[in-house]
Amino acid sequence: METQLDPMKDDLPLMANTSHMLVKHYILDLDVDFKSKVIEGIIVLFFETGSQYRKRSSTGEIGCQLQFDETCKMRASEPCHVPVTNMSACTSKTEYNDFTVCGKGEEDTSGKNGNDSNKEQASGIPGSKNCYDVENRGNKDFLLVLDCCDLSVLKVEEVDVAAVSGIEKFTRSAKLTDVSKDLENLRNQIVHELVTLPADRWKEQLYYFTCCSQAPGCGELLFTAGTWSLEIRKSGIQTPTDFPHAIRIWYKTKPEGRSVTWTTDQGGRPCVYTMGSPINNRALFPCQEPPIALSTWQASVRTAAGFVVLMSGENSAESVQLREGILSWYYYVTMPMPASTFTIAVGCWQEVKQLSFTASIQTNTEISLPPSQADFRCNEEICGHVEYPCRFRNPAARLQAVIPYRVFAPWCLMERCKEHLLQLIPQCLSAAYTTLGTHPFSRLDVLIVPSNFSSLGMASPHIIFLSQSVLPGGSHLCGTRLCHEIAHAWFGLAIGARDWTEEWLSEGFATFLEDIFWARAQQLSHDEVKGQQELKALLRWRRLRDEVQNSEEELQVLRPKKESTGELSESGASVVKYGLKAEKIFMQVHYLKGYFLLRSLARIIGEASYLTSLRKFVHKFHGQLVLSQ
Repeated sequence: METQLDPMKDDLPLMANTSHMLVKHYILDLDVDFKSKVIEGIIVLFFETGSQYRKRSSTGEIGCQLQFDETCKMRASEPCHVPVTNMSACTSKTEYNDFTVCGKGEEDTSGKNGNDSNKEQASGIPGSKNCYDVENRGNKDFLLVLDCCDLSVLKVEEVDVAAVSGIEKFTRSAKLTDVSKDLENLRNQIVHELVTLPADRWKEQLYYFTCCSQAPGCGELLFTAGTWSLEIRKSGIQTPTDFPHAIRIWYKTKPEGRSVTWTTDQGGRPCVYTMGSPINNRALFPCQEPPIALSTWQASVRTAAGFVVLMSGENSAESVQLREGILSWYYYVTMPMPASTFTIAVGCWQEVKQLSFTASIQTNTEISLPPSQADFRCNEEICGHVEYPCRFRNPAARLQAVIPYRVFAPWCLMERCKEHLLQLIPQCLSAAYTTLGTHPFSRLDVLIVPSNFSSLGMASPHIIFLSQSVLPGGSHLCGTRLCHEIAHAWFGLAIGARDWTEEWLSEGFATFLEDIFWARAQQLSHDEVKGQQELKALLRWRRLRDEVQNSEEELQVLRPKKESTGELSESGASVVKYGLKAEKIFMQVHYLKGYFLLRSLARIIGEASYLTSLRKFVHKFHGQLVLSQ
C-alpha cells in the first residue's frame, strides 16, 4: 500500500514504481465536455519490465510461434478493425488519419454511465466492496503504482494484444525469451517486441500500438486509488515480469483537478489547457511521473465543432468530422519524453496567418552550418540516447534553420499577434539554430493563452504558451520571452534534469541563452550586444538580491537534495523537494543563480568558446537526462 502522505506537505511525491515496471507508450482516447468541465475516456499503457526484474532466457522463436498458433486455435479471437495501409507507401498524415478515428473498441463496456458513488466501481473489484483490504491482506501480489490525483478511475483491465490481426509477426523474432505455456506471457512478449522496434519502423509501431489499444479486454484488474497514486494488481501475479504489460484504464477528470484549467479566453469563449501545474499531469491521466519514465504517446481527442485542439505532438493535426457537430484531432510523438511534458489546449483558437509570401517561405529555410559547428560534424551520427527517429541524425533537419511554425490566439488578439509576434518567430528560431545547431523538434505552435495564465511563457515539445502580457511590450519583451521558451527546446526538453529539484539546468540555461538568441535575432553590433547584456545583468542582479533578502534560505539552494540528488528508492519512487511549496512558483532564484553561474563561465573562457562547448554538450546529451555534475 502507498505511504500515507499529507497533500499539504511541501514535497511532491513521485509514487510510480519505475524500477519494477517502466511505461514505454501511452494511447489516449478522450472526449472534452465543456458543460461538465470533464475530460473522459480511455488510456492504454504499454510497459517494459523494470531494470531490477528483467529476466534472460535462451528460448527461441520456434516455441513462441507454436504457442501462438495453439492459443489462436483455443479461442475465436476478434480481429482489430483497423484499415490496413501500405506502411512504406503512405505518408504519416494519410496513414494515421485513416486508422485513429475507428472508435473505442469496447465502448459498450466502458462504464461511462457508472455512478461515482458505486463502491464496486470505485474500489475496482467486481462483485465485492472492500475485499482488497480484507480478503487479500498480507498477500504478496505485485502492485503496479501509477501517479494519479483528482481522477475518477472507473475500470482497469488487461488488453489481449494477442487477438490483434497480424500481430503474429511479433512472435517470430529470435529475441523472444522465456516463453511458457501461458498466454499471458505471450502477450507480454508481443508488447516487448512492439516497444523495442527499431526507429526506422516507427510508422508500423504506431499502427500496431493503435491496433492493440482497440483489442478486446481479457480480464479486469483490481485497483485502489489513493491520494497521490493508483495501485493496480492481478490476483496471483507476484512479479513485474508476469504482470500484464498492456493495460486499459477508463477514467475521467474532475472539474477541480489541478493539472488543467477550465476558463474562458479573452473573447469570453470556454477553453481548457494544461498550465504547468506543480503536480504536473497526474490529474489529467494516470501516468508515471518520474523523469526516468521516458515514453512516447498517441492521442485522439474529440470536441464539439468550433473548438481547436493543440498538443505537444509532432504532426500539425487537422480535424476529422466524426458526426455532425463532433470533431476528432489526432497527435503523436516518437521521441521518448517524460509524461510531464504532455501539453493540451482546447479552445476557439484562431490561426494567425502569415503576412506575406516572403514570410511563409522562411519556414523551410536551409542554410549552411555555422563554421563553429564544423569541429564536431563528424560525430553527429553518434547518439547516446535510446533509439528514436532523431533529428540530429537527419541530414535535412540539420540544415533547417527555421522549422515550420504556426501562431494561434483568441480572435480579439489576432491583430496584435500579427503586429508584434508573427515576424519575430523566424528571426528567433534562426538565431537559436545559429547558436546551438539542429532544432530538436520538427515544428512549433505558439499559443496566446488566457489571461489567468500565471507566467509569461511555458515551453513544451512542439508548442509554446505565451502570456498576452508580452504583446503590449513591443518587440523587445515579446522577442526575449520567445527566445527564452525556444531555448527550452534544447535545455529542459531535449536535455532534461534527472532530478526535478535541479530546475536550474533548464531555467538557468534558458535565461542565459535568451540574451544570446535575442542579440543575434536583432543583428546588433558588438558594442550594442555588450551594452544590452550588461544592463540585463544589472537588473537581474538587483532582482536576485531582493529575492535572497526576502525569501526562505532553503528555497534559494540550487541543489536542495545535496548529495542525495538523483537518488531513488528501491521501487523508483522519490520526491520533488519543496515541489508543493506555494511561494516557490513565484521565485526566480533558479533562473537567476543559474544564469550568473553560466555567465561567469562564459566570461572566464570567452563567450565564443563557451557556446562551442554548449553545442558539443547538446550533441552528446540530447535525448537524455542529466544531473549538475
